[in-house]
Amino acid sequence: MAKRLLLILFLFVLGDIYFFQAFSTVIHGSIWHNMYWGIDILLFFGVFSLIFLRRAGYDVQETATSLITAFLIVFIPKLLAVPFLFVEDLMRIFRSFPPRSIFLSEVVLFLAGAMLLVIFFGLTKGRYFYKVREEVLSFPDLPMAFDGFKITQLSDIHSGSLSDIKRVRKGIELANAQNSDLVLFTGDLVNNKASEMEPWVSDFNRLEAPSGKFSVLGNHDYGDYVQWESVESKALNLNRLKEIHHEMGFKLLLNESIAIEKQGEHISLIGVENWGKGGFHQYGDLAKATLGLDGDTFKILMSHDPSHWDHVTLDYNQHVHLTLAGHTHGMQFGIELFGLKWSPIQYFYKQWAGLYQKQGKYLYVNRGFGFHGLKGRIGVWPEITVITLRKSVV
Repeated sequence: MAKRLLLILFLFVLGDIYFFQAFSTVIHGSIWHNMYWGIDILLFFGVFSLIFLRRAGYDVQETATSLITAFLIVFIPKLLAVPFLFVEDLMRIFRSFPPRSIFLSEVVLFLAGAMLLVIFFGLTKGRYFYKVREEVLSFPDLPMAFDGFKITQLSDIHSGSLSDIKRVRKGIELANAQNSDLVLFTGDLVNNKASEMEPWVSDFNRLEAPSGKFSVLGNHDYGDYVQWESVESKALNLNRLKEIHHEMGFKLLLNESIAIEKQGEHISLIGVENWGKGGFHQYGDLAKATLGLDGDTFKILMSHDPSHWDHVTLDYNQHVHLTLAGHTHGMQFGIELFGLKWSPIQYFYKQWAGLYQKQGKYLYVNRGFGFHGLKGRIGVWPEITVITLRKSVV
């Protein structure tokens, strides 16, 4: 983890130095140059101050969110300069390093400005720019009654971050418009406290599915990231959150399974509590959740953190056909255009967005319905997943 963070920091510094070369080629004057570096110094001072305050026990979550946003605004446009200026440097090597091209520097500044517009879109409208992503998955052992069965997956609502009720309602309407048989929610209903979800219960209660609505808990749902007055108050918060799932019309699966029946046949829906790597709590118990299940039953698993798939599910003694996860949000920042798929989160999670297949088993990682940390989404838009199950011919 530390090495990856150092890599990201190195890229930021590299982009900063390179961009300044283009900046100083076009814009002259010590005032502008001092302002350029002054902003950077303030940002790094803010980072080290937050680290100190957090270790001292202060709640710095809101400040950290604002600082992350500021870093993206300042540094991401600069990173665009790196490939352009690096190519120019390769050419300058063979020309005895003449001054930088004013034209190329102007192009770099223009691209940085365009990227700033994209960032501002992501911080305003992008957070509610819901996208439906569809997948059709075929299985030879899928019960015939479930051929064409549709599942809508939502994840990471993070109700404590939501504010625009009209746009959120449009997202809910879009999910209902898919006319799926089943609605599944894969965790992180809140940022920290159950009270964050209470204003939204009636809205999310509008989600409909003839075969039911089911959910699991995510790492944020346990209240592990805030200081509580007592152990009892933290436990009461979790109990209240479980009640809210029920009020929304969702059956919360806590290391357990349930049969979904159709025309005399059934599939098994399994839900585990959060299980994560790298310091995240591992409350999930797949063995407990599958206790008593027939090994040949078609199984769908809801598990919030996709690392559970790699570390537990793939080598589990029962075949789990499809796992649905969330958690990563695609880092709420990245590029997904023309087949290109990139986000810094891929340096932390092997499976971070979309569909993955291994050993005849599937994992789908939802990019999240809401947002947290960064107050928006840039390039990785909020997602409503629709998966259609098909029976394949052997």
